Amino acid sequence: MTIRVDMSLEWQLRQIGGEAADEGVRTAISAVETYMHGGSGRKRRGGKALVRLLVLARETAARAGEWEAVRQLHDSIAYAEGRILRPDFEERYRLFQDGARDEGKRDFLARTLWATHHWMVSAAREFMKDRPDATAGELVEHFRIQGEDARFMEAPDSRPGRYVIPRGRAETAIWLERILSDGRIDIEDPAESARKIVTRPEALALLAADSEGQLLLQAAELQRRAAGLKALCKVVEDPAASEQDLHRALQGQPWIFGGRYVGEAVQRRLVPGDEVDIPLIRGDGALHVVELKRAMSLKGSLVKRYRDAWVPTAQVHDAVGQAVNYLVGLDENRDRIREEFCIETRRASAIALIGHPDLQADVPEAEISEALRTFNTHVNRVEVLTYKELLDNARRALGTQKSAGTGPSVPALWPDVR
Repeated sequence: MTIRVDMSLEWQLRQIGGEAADEGVRTAISAVETYMHGGSGRKRRGGKALVRLLVLARETAARAGEWEAVRQLHDSIAYAEGRILRPDFEERYRLFQDGARDEGKRDFLARTLWATHHWMVSAAREFMKDRPDATAGELVEHFRIQGEDARFMEAPDSRPGRYVIPRGRAETAIWLERILSDGRIDIEDPAESARKIVTRPEALALLAADSEGQLLLQAAELQRRAAGLKALCKVVEDPAASEQDLHRALQGQPWIFGGRYVGEAVQRRLVPGDEVDIPLIRGDGALHVVELKRAMSLKGSLVKRYRDAWVPTAQVHDAVGQAVNYLVGLDENRDRIREEFCIETRRASAIALIGHPDLQADVPEAEISEALRTFNTHVNRVEVLTYKELLDNARRALGTQKSAGTGPSVPALWPDVR
């Protein structure tokens, strides 16, 4: 694997160090920068040693509770390993780079769009002057036909430098069409536009300095999470949903499993022959495996009656056994995985996510939960969790469900996720 090291990575690390409050974190980042500049001449030094230093800096930040630095260093590692492309990395961390964006092209396109719309208003007025009784549909059809005619633009020899659309006068039509066809203009909804506005350095700095602005940023993130949780609820409650459907709904949402996780590993096949469903990364850099089974489409029950108590069924034991096999393989390949992927697997743990209490309507949910909790206390490194419990935990994290001993929930801030 080729390790990338360049000015973009250096800028990001410099600014992470500048923002860090803990002296140990700043020292660890400084060690990375010192190593980078330790090469011969003016060439930066990379290699696997650079990744190891970045991992060490991330672990230092996790121990210090500097979770923003942990998240950023996680991206630093992914960028160095080529798992984040340079344009995405530079755009994501524009706050941490010197210099302003070149907005000349944006302004030129804005002026062109303004001129086009100005022409459309003039053309509409001229059309309506000749046909005052025309309907809105007829006006739209008029512009549609002109748009089709623009494909046959002419450049008369008698008028050098001039261009003619046979049935219209939109000089910028063909250029604008190509812009739109290439996807260089995004027609966005208000929420997406607002997101881009607040991620501008100057706008974000103003919001971050203001208590109400911070609340706005937090609410926007909560709303994004609520939308993802709502989509997951729909899949979980679908009696026909497969494991693949559940995986797609959970992908990219590590927060649902709790605040200990800083991201999701890109590589799922860490051990030959095994591919984990969701590989989460904890703040200390260690791996946490999520093994997915079906939810409402699970065949059979979660618990059964044995003597005078409820105990997990064979399906639950099989799911745990599969998770344990993953952990054994990760332990046996720990050195190679750490060397190739910079992921620590010695302290790896796992969740077996399976079923829903509604599958056994004749058994109280509290009894099912108690049976699984009792089972979990006797299983090392693997926890069994139902999708219902996962969703309830996520709702409590968002504040959409009241917990025992807490104040009222505040669901009005985001869409209903129940």
